[in-house]
Amino acid sequence: MVMNRTESDVVPAGVQSVPLPDSQTDFPGAPYSVSVLKPGYCRPQPDGTFRADGTISLITGPRTILVDTGGPWDRDFLLKTLKDRGLDPGDVDMVVGTHGHSDHVGNLSLFADAVVIVGYDVSEGDTYRPNKLSEGETFRVDEHVSVLPTPGHTAQDVSVQVKGTSAGTVLIAGDLFECCSDEDSWRDLSVNTAVQEVSRQEALRTADVIIPGHGLPFRVLRN
Repeated sequence: MVMNRTESDVVPAGVQSVPLPDSQTDFPGAPYSVSVLKPGYCRPQPDGTFRADGTISLITGPRTILVDTGGPWDRDFLLKTLKDRGLDPGDVDMVVGTHGHSDHVGNLSLFADAVVIVGYDVSEGDTYRPNKLSEGETFRVDEHVSVLPTPGHTAQDVSVQVKGTSAGTVLIAGDLFECCSDEDSWRDLSVNTAVQEVSRQEALRTADVIIPGHGLPFRVLRN
């Protein structure tokens, strides 16, 4: 993913984000399918706090990949949901944490045998693999699944791109997008709004469906 565009380059013409039906959380495909196990949320509270949890997504196919694990409070939900799909934690080949916030990586310890990607770190057990995510280069899982550097919300956010689903290319974007209609609200949570704007617009150019960090999936329409 190219990250060195100028301000004039970053706004794609004729692009529209459209909410999908609340029930559309599964995107079958070959060889990979994508399912949202739990849509994230972010709800301001009257006392000035907010309640939040990150979206949890599962990619199934030649490899089983979990993208974001929710917060520690999601442990029982996550184990039950995997079991309902015939999976144990040991069946998960790879876990990707789109960034290091607690509502996205709170259950990493359940997947000690998996390859783990959090931000720009790629590890298996205590062995860390070289990669070039920090240089703006994609980490390819295979020809259909890639981990893309999409910084801005934090300095090392990543997104997972899945090609070949029934909906086209799906991007599991973490907090690159809060939700479909986040408008400018994402800016208050960004460590670098200019960089995140570039990452967001690149995503809108290339994805057909985006799964945001705190909301339901939405479709990207281009004229």
